[in-house]
Amino acid sequence: MPFLAHALTKNPDGLALEDATGSLSYRELHGRAEEMARRLVSAGVTPGDVVAIRGELDREFVALAHGVWKAGGAVAPMSARWTSSEEGTALQLLRPSRIEDVPGPPGREGEGPSLPGPEARGGPLPGLGEGDLAAFLLTSGTSGTPKVVGLTAGNLLASARASRERLGLEPSDRWLASLSPAHVGGLALLTRAGALGSGVVLQGGFRAETFLALAEEGAVTHASLVPTMLHQTLEALGGRPAPASLRCVLLGGAPAPEGLLERALASGIPLALTYGLTEASSQVATATPDLVRRKPGTVGPPLPGVEVALSEEGELLVRGATVATGWAGDDGWLRTGDLARLDQEDHLWIVGRASHRIISGGVNVDPAEVEAVLMGHPEVREAAVVGLPDPVWGEGVAAAVVPVHGGSLTEDELGELVRKALSGPKRPRAWRFVEALPRNANGKVDRERLRSLFR
Repeated sequence: MPFLAHALTKNPDGLALEDATGSLSYRELHGRAEEMARRLVSAGVTPGDVVAIRGELDREFVALAHGVWKAGGAVAPMSARWTSSEEGTALQLLRPSRIEDVPGPPGREGEGPSLPGPEARGGPLPGLGEGDLAAFLLTSGTSGTPKVVGLTAGNLLASARASRERLGLEPSDRWLASLSPAHVGGLALLTRAGALGSGVVLQGGFRAETFLALAEEGAVTHASLVPTMLHQTLEALGGRPAPASLRCVLLGGAPAPEGLLERALASGIPLALTYGLTEASSQVATATPDLVRRKPGTVGPPLPGVEVALSEEGELLVRGATVATGWAGDDGWLRTGDLARLDQEDHLWIVGRASHRIISGGVNVDPAEVEAVLMGHPEVREAAVVGLPDPVWGEGVAAAVVPVHGGSLTEDELGELVRKALSGPKRPRAWRFVEALPRNANGKVDRERLRSLFR
């Protein structure tokens, strides 16, 4: 089995999983996964089948995922945060051969495990080759219908090896399972940990206070966060320095405001700023904590084995062993839809999203530019910008702003701010003050829901 082979050879008695009920070694996880695999085979799962896994991320979820891989199948993880409507859409798109419910907290809907009992058949298990599909995930769908991406075992292993080389990862690392496995970053954590033999700490949904308590005890050394989680962590720190045992916080999933990076660095959080996407098995480029301290905002050079280039329009192109089959063009490059630039040291900076670009009065408006101006106001905690149909301008800029709690922010103040910093086509013509920006299950701003605030 490709995702457990290294751990079983190099670190069989090392920590694989830890949760509130105790811990499992890699030897124990392998045994549990093999039991799951045999039950799946007895239930009719054959190589190439897609098995949707529904439930909270716990030790049974992880064992079942590895069991699917040992049975030769591909996993389609469901997010526990999805609504019934979102889950229904996901199942229509993913078309799994089978759905498995992992038991969750009391009251959770679902019929419980549907696998047969211990009388599962023996014999060799199919397992996966590196060219076999291992997972089907949905893209974030921030501006339209999500798309299905199939990742091979080889894609995910290449990502794990490249991440190890860039960040110096070791079997002694203890990662907080902070992201849903329906998110490529959350799934990559599970496959990377298995491939490298590091430990995963399962504590249910992300809670900043729990994360910090675990880090202070040395029970967690690494975590993958999105900017919203980082903001919550800084609020929970309350000005205290970050725990000394915390060695790396991989930050990605959405643009990180400059002010947020400054606060995190001032607190001593060891940020590794990363850029990635589902179609490239998670990370494409990652800046180490040392580089982030020297050049806040860059996502650094591409990972080993990954190539990047820029189109004439500034769109970021990617190729390498991590890119999902069928997503590259005839020229071999994956078009990311993201706008970027490379500095003199060939370090990558993400500028914005091409599909989010607004054309107002014939002028290209990058929402990230407008959002950065708004985030420069001391009483703005978050801001997001979208384009709305406009009879005069073609599209007009609309801004949703989350004020700092207890502030006295007004629309006139923001209007004056953008008049000084931005030309006419880039200035918001519609404003909404909100308690929180609408986000999808992956923590990214949901642009379609954002637009609905202005209708």
